[in-house]
Amino acid sequence: MSDFTLGDLAALPVPEIIETLSHEAILAARKQKFLDLCIARGIDYATLDLESDPGAILLEESSYEEIVLRARGNDIAREAYLYFASGDALEHLAAFYDVERLAGEKDDRLKVRTILAIQGRSTGGTRARYKGIAMAASLRVADVEVYTVGIDPTIRFAVFAADNNGVADASLLQIVRDAVSADDARMVNDTIVVTSAVVQVVDVVADVWLLPGVSETILSTVAADLPGQWIADGGLGRDLADAWLVSRIMVAGVQRAVITAPVPDIVVAPYTAVRIGAVTLNLRGRDF
Repeated sequence: MSDFTLGDLAALPVPEIIETLSHEAILAARKQKFLDLCIARGIDYATLDLESDPGAILLEESSYEEIVLRARGNDIAREAYLYFASGDALEHLAAFYDVERLAGEKDDRLKVRTILAIQGRSTGGTRARYKGIAMAASLRVADVEVYTVGIDPTIRFAVFAADNNGVADASLLQIVRDAVSADDARMVNDTIVVTSAVVQVVDVVADVWLLPGVSETILSTVAADLPGQWIADGGLGRDLADAWLVSRIMVAGVQRAVITAPVPDIVVAPYTAVRIGAVTLNLRGRDF
């Protein structure tokens, strides 16, 4: 359970209480009920499919109102689940686990810290508890890996910064060090070492074939976008796979892409993060 993440929550089925709404289905059901009632009373109502029919107009309006009410019911139901909650409702859920939103903190980060707070509720100084404390120390902490090396009991914190291309500077490291070393945070026997996560910069080179008629300027656009896309997806311990690179290079107009560097995939330790450096896309031709 200690490795349960926000992604695991996303993979869970949507709770049954949250309905899939369809105005068309509700309207059709209401029309059928209306016609059934008419038949039961011996009324021949043959103009319900006309948009100008008063009955059709009333059913349209009442169906819309039902959609609004059911949608509000969905909103209320979502607020009870950590993954779906947002804004003030999320803050109330987090507060139950003694987690408060940091100034400027976005919902997803608050959810991650809430998960860590739930996982870390132990008297044994769990990894999740330490990670949650470190992330609560500053919004500049994008992620942190808590680990030991071999049989050495030293608790090590690898801090991955939200800025400075991922490198945690001295001031941020001190903020985290103070937080995890506080009397109400550090276990009595724990020796703590806080360092910046290792940031490995990797250049990318790929051979690219375009579809006929597509401007070559598309290559510069893709190359410029690639590092930022990896920042959004990559993080501590995330391997940089050729498959990910190809999937981002294969935008509309690109017929084929072959990664020539890095080869093979970049596999990193949990305390290491990859950042994409220079991106070179070589046009090798055009094809269908």
